[in-house]
Amino acid sequence: MALELLPTPATPWAQLPLVLKILIEGAARRSGDGFVQPEDLHAYLAWKPGAAASATGDEREVPFSPARVVLQDFTGVPAVVDLAALRNAATELGIDPHRINPQVPADLVIDHSVQVDRWATREALEQNVAKEYERNTERYQLLRWAQGAFDKFRVVPPGAGIVHQVNLENLATVVRVEEVDGAPLAFPDSCVGTDSHTTMISGLGVLGFGVGGIEAEAVLLGEPLFSPIPTIVGLRLTGRLPAGTTATDLVLTVTERLRAHGVVGAYVEAFGDGLATISLADRATIANMSPEFGATTTLFPIDEITLDYLTTTGRSSESIALVETYAKAQGLWRTAGAEPLYDTVVHIDLGEVVPSLAGPRRPQDRVPLPNLGASFAAAYPDRAGAGAHHATATATSGAYELHDGAVAIAAITSCTNTSNPSVMIAAGLLAQRAVARGMQVPAWVKTSLAPGSKVVTAYLERAGLLAPLETLGFNVAGYGCTTCIGNSGPLDAGASGAIEAGDLTVAAVLSGNRNFEGRIHPSVRAAYLASPPLVVALALAGRVTLDLTQEPIGTDKSGTPVFLRDLWPSDDEISTAVAAAADASLYRSSYKDLFAGDARWQNLASPTGETYAWDASSTYVSRPAFTEGITPEPQPIADISNARALLLLSDSVTTDHISPAGSIRIDSPAGRWLIEHGVAAGDFNSYGARRGHDEVMMRGTFANIRLRNALAGGKEGPITRHHPSGEILAVADAAVGYQRDGNNLIILAGKEYGSGSSRDWAAKGTRMLGVRAVIAQSYERIHRSNLIGMGVLPLQFLPGDSAESLGLTGTERFDIANIGSCTARSEIRITAQPVDSNDAPTGTAKEFSALVRLDGPNEVNTYRNGGIMPAVLRRMAKSS
Repeated sequence: MALELLPTPATPWAQLPLVLKILIEGAARRSGDGFVQPEDLHAYLAWKPGAAASATGDEREVPFSPARVVLQDFTGVPAVVDLAALRNAATELGIDPHRINPQVPADLVIDHSVQVDRWATREALEQNVAKEYERNTERYQLLRWAQGAFDKFRVVPPGAGIVHQVNLENLATVVRVEEVDGAPLAFPDSCVGTDSHTTMISGLGVLGFGVGGIEAEAVLLGEPLFSPIPTIVGLRLTGRLPAGTTATDLVLTVTERLRAHGVVGAYVEAFGDGLATISLADRATIANMSPEFGATTTLFPIDEITLDYLTTTGRSSESIALVETYAKAQGLWRTAGAEPLYDTVVHIDLGEVVPSLAGPRRPQDRVPLPNLGASFAAAYPDRAGAGAHHATATATSGAYELHDGAVAIAAITSCTNTSNPSVMIAAGLLAQRAVARGMQVPAWVKTSLAPGSKVVTAYLERAGLLAPLETLGFNVAGYGCTTCIGNSGPLDAGASGAIEAGDLTVAAVLSGNRNFEGRIHPSVRAAYLASPPLVVALALAGRVTLDLTQEPIGTDKSGTPVFLRDLWPSDDEISTAVAAAADASLYRSSYKDLFAGDARWQNLASPTGETYAWDASSTYVSRPAFTEGITPEPQPIADISNARALLLLSDSVTTDHISPAGSIRIDSPAGRWLIEHGVAAGDFNSYGARRGHDEVMMRGTFANIRLRNALAGGKEGPITRHHPSGEILAVADAAVGYQRDGNNLIILAGKEYGSGSSRDWAAKGTRMLGVRAVIAQSYERIHRSNLIGMGVLPLQFLPGDSAESLGLTGTERFDIANIGSCTARSEIRITAQPVDSNDAPTGTAKEFSALVRLDGPNEVNTYRNGGIMPAVLRRMAKSS
């Protein structure tokens, strides 16, 4: 579909953002397919700076049809469960169940299930993988069934790597070719994924971003994504990174700057002559962290650096030639001095980037390296100076004192950084120097290495750097997300006991992308994001309460103080080692049997048949309750009356708070349910692994131990006050009580509600708890969409309003009228009636307005249908 043959756009082709060119091409190619109309193409062609829906108020939603879908197992398993359940629901509505089938290619990479149960030993990898299969047999059997039952659906078995790195290094083609009307048609590769960091692929020039699992299911069933004309922010990069800085330092700077600028829901597009100095791996690192600064994605142009990367990673010469030819013909190729037009522009001089970390609670809180110790003291003032706690721990090597600020976990993990050879090689070189000087990691530090693909191990080994990393305890623990998503496994037993006995505030240091409190490990409050070499350095230091630029990180075998500058490799050393270690042969050999799996996978028994054989006794996989009883026509939407607030939350409540992925406590509602169903505590696994079972996940909603809820009586944790009894109960238990009494529920929240991972269970669980509406000051994009996809109404306080400013305590009874007639982005009236200690109405009711965050007619239709799944089935039924 040659862009030059289309009508002339309002913004000249040479000045049009790349994002718009890709969206225009897709609309032109799909025009007339039943979803994309000619006026949709014209809406894209009419774009010019300031045309975003957020600026104009235009409610038009325009379609985008991704070329493919990528999934990981934590979010992919519930998507497969939903698709399997939809086959049952389709049968119940008289629809051929085979119509529930992927219409676009889908790849699911199993990367989220491996945990760091064993570490700092060469047996760690094998033992952790064996434990992974032991825990997840039922889930993997479901995926084996899906491979055979669904068209265009492939599964990458455990142990291959992390989905985003596998996508970057192998799956993505940049330009796709399909046969249309008997002739080959080339078009841009694009994808959406059930993980927010799907954005990583945009570093390769492939438009990709995360969506909720519910939206992904709609795409798989052939439906486009609909959204208003987006805001497009230009990220101008100039200059060159200073010596001694890394891609991690750059991405933390970008995250800080763009989060401060405000890019939530926007597309960010990188341009500027500084791009010529940034490697493809560095670009992918920046694109990966788009969710951390709130953007939909961060797209980079295609250029010689792109082609070099495709060559290094073993793509064919024919496909690389096609990428170059197509990109140049369609205006997707980067040219020096090009200045596209954007809604706004953020400029970053690469020369101003300094060595940094981020933490201890949020990825946008960048900390310059000298300020590390001060940042910990500022975040936890009661643990600084004379207020610091300490406790004695015992280990096989003897007793030791553990203090606040100790590093309990040091993990080289996550596709964000392990996909980048320069920082991985730097970590190996630093370890090599430390080992040469006889340095050791303290006993309380749990160390692990979890590469995003087997290529990493191969080039570290070829460079002679895997051995020194292993000497310091950074043995390969698994090829998966591990610590970055909370699968950090148990701490050192001595350290764990001391942390509990002394009520210590300890830290994790990881080369990941998220560090929300409680995410990494329940016993670890502080978490810092850092480059892999800094992870090694802080493992050696054993604490974060220091200035790494002025204080030694340890002593060598002769007792001489060793500083970070003594171990840090030069840029020349790093680049020389990278050039010698990583080449196309390593990538080809590492990926040659990507879909085969090991003997455990190949010998895994799995069910067959067009519909899935649900096992009523399973505690891993069940048909979700929300897929049952779907009627041919939607029921009228009832007003919300006499509702109670389940929770009163402040700002930055993440999907980790709403639907945690980590361990299941034995005394939690989910833990009690599992015990009642014959599961021993040692076999609980994690919430992430249990996402195929709605009963577990409903009880795990708002189960994060770091949840801060103003209705919890001043306590931190997954609890809330039940009205009118006044009891403080687990959130799920309180919701059951409200449902038993016939009460509607709402949630009151602050800014950035639902930030973080694209967890559909954060919305599914909310609905299953009986929540009808959420009223927040602002939303992160994916979670708002997921709420709508589950039939939960997202409402937004008007500018200047909040629960606090309106005097809402969360004890009121709430009425929301005329919901069924609300339109996109209209205002709706809410009444909050105060009650006395006996729960009787008292005083004057408060009335206020809120914005209906159904941002266009398609979202209104989805909400009125009770969610995406009923809407899709009803469309299918009408076309049967």
